[in-house]
Amino acid sequence: MELLEEDHAVHFRCKAKGVGGLRIDVLHSLRGVKGFDALWVRRTTATTPDGLVVDLVSLPDLVKAKKTQRDRDWPMIRRLIEASYFANRENPSLDQLNFWLLEGRTPEILVEASKDNDTLAQSLVASRPLLAFALRGDATTLELQLGEEERSEKASDREYWRPLKEELERLRLDAARKKRRD
Repeated sequence: MELLEEDHAVHFRCKAKGVGGLRIDVLHSLRGVKGFDALWVRRTTATTPDGLVVDLVSLPDLVKAKKTQRDRDWPMIRRLIEASYFANRENPSLDQLNFWLLEGRTPEILVEASKDNDTLAQSLVASRPLLAFALRGDATTLELQLGEEERSEKASDREYWRPLKEELERLRLDAARKKRRD
């Protein structure tokens, strides 16, 4: 618990039959994502085919949590937002429109959503300047700006984890020294 409260993650690998290789990550907090109480209020509930009800992190919170330095997370972010857009674009809520405009990773979707909701998109340019290119229909520059936005998020994630990694390395070295002394 002490490590979790210091924002470290604890990882468990399952070896039981039927779940071999399953990894469970327990985290106290995530960079860019509010605490558990806020996440719980915004959660999504799904029901499995056999009737099991499962509480899941909301799509906007999942997207924020996936903004890491890992290259493999970024295509997933894009696909999640695209799926939301194509499933709901005929009758979107204001929350969905805001989400797509503020988090979208696909130039064509950003251009379409901006043009269809130009007043909202214009009001969000201060929060996400690349929307100005979407409003102009400039997909080429928009793609470049999305790449820059991704690089910036990756750098922020590396900086967030740097002191935590340094502390973990110190803890590992301290444990190794203690083991040698014992």
